[in-house]
Amino acid sequence: MSVSAHLTELKKKHETLGLEVEQAQRAPGIDDLHIAQLKKQKLRLKEEIERLSA
Repeated sequence: MSVSAHLTELKKKHETLGLEVEQAQRAPGIDDLHIAQLKKQKLRLKEEIERLSA
């Protein structure tokens, strides 16, 4: 897989996680730990995207 294709895939996953976080924050039954885990995953993806883009 080329770097640009990998970056594209990472960006899609990052965007999907962003939507999941938003939905989880609006849902009354979701606990804060789950939301925190989603945010950490999203941050890791963002850091990986930045590392590969540099």
